[in-house]
Amino acid sequence: MGTGDRNTKALAAELRARLIERRRADAAAGRPLTEQLPDAVRGLVDREAAVLSAPARARIADLILRDTVGLGPLEELMADPRVEEVMVNGPDEVYVERAGRIERTDVRFGSERALRDAIERILTPLGRRIDELSPMVDARLDDGSRVNVVIPPLAVGGPSVSIPRFAAARPGPRELVASGSLVPEARDLLEAAVRARRSILITGGTGSGKTTLLNALSGYIGPEERVITIEDAAELCLRQPHVVRLETRPASVEGRGEVTIRDLLRNALRMRPDRIVIGEVRGPEALDLLTALNTGHDGALSTLHANSPEDALRRLETLSLMAGVGLPHDAVREQVARGIEIVVHLARAGDGSRKVVEIAEVVRPAGFAGSGRVGVREVWRRGPGAAEGADRTSPREV
Repeated sequence: MGTGDRNTKALAAELRARLIERRRADAAAGRPLTEQLPDAVRGLVDREAAVLSAPARARIADLILRDTVGLGPLEELMADPRVEEVMVNGPDEVYVERAGRIERTDVRFGSERALRDAIERILTPLGRRIDELSPMVDARLDDGSRVNVVIPPLAVGGPSVSIPRFAAARPGPRELVASGSLVPEARDLLEAAVRARRSILITGGTGSGKTTLLNALSGYIGPEERVITIEDAAELCLRQPHVVRLETRPASVEGRGEVTIRDLLRNALRMRPDRIVIGEVRGPEALDLLTALNTGHDGALSTLHANSPEDALRRLETLSLMAGVGLPHDAVREQVARGIEIVVHLARAGDGSRKVVEIAEVVRPAGFAGSGRVGVREVWRRGPGAAEGADRTSPREV
């Protein structure tokens, strides 16, 4: 950061402090605030920094507004279309992800108080609060980006903020093929599966592109279908004309009013859905999903954190057992075998790229009908010779 830039920011901070003091004094004296904030900022800068050039005054005014009603130093990062995620580890450490790679930035907050103020400006318009009683918040910004905040005492090194971002134009299957995330053969297989109303589970690790692929595959859903999406934080952007978007709600400070994915899924079954799309299965709602898939609600799409297609089915069983209804394990496995048809697995490469690496079909190993045993059979795998060399007729047992 050059000397000129430091001086500009210091002057902006000083003028902002004066503005806040003046407006507080007016409010305390009962004088009405006749000027809108942007006009008050420009007037203050024009009076106090008249010797500076017009571009310099405009820059100072922008800095004051940014630190008063915006995201503070994060504004410039959020304005960069190449930034895929913003990560704040206390006031002095801000990282971003670009093209799948994490890098540290020169962005800093002036103090922990400045970071806390920015957090309040993010959460207040969303109707959310954060304090020592509720030191974690997960919410959604107006542009669809998620924001996760953790403050001390849980965040030992200072307030932590994570903002994964989505491009304004979500990539479709064609764009994913162009970027190398998909290959034409895999795209054609998945298109046929979605159009045939096969139930698809998209799996992978954190940041592997599961939601992006889910959003892209939803483009193959027919425009005549009524689609209901269920998410913790609404990120999906479906292009069909008949879409109902449902979003969970956390409990209030009094511990009331919580609405979970499980609640929304149960209600969605009463809303005459043609398709149900769940942003992510991560709890006992897995059992309700399997129940829906086994009672005529086919063609569902969802994502799940897992290391492989086999692990995904095991984890789905475990999550279903968490519902605590006393079902035998074999009965849950039978539900999995009958409900889930296709598992698509993604991985994140060392260079930051995200790719579909395997498509598998859920099958029952020969000779084990009625035993509750489940397997996956590879339909397609990425890699030189992987698909050709694979024994697709022999399922891998879960």
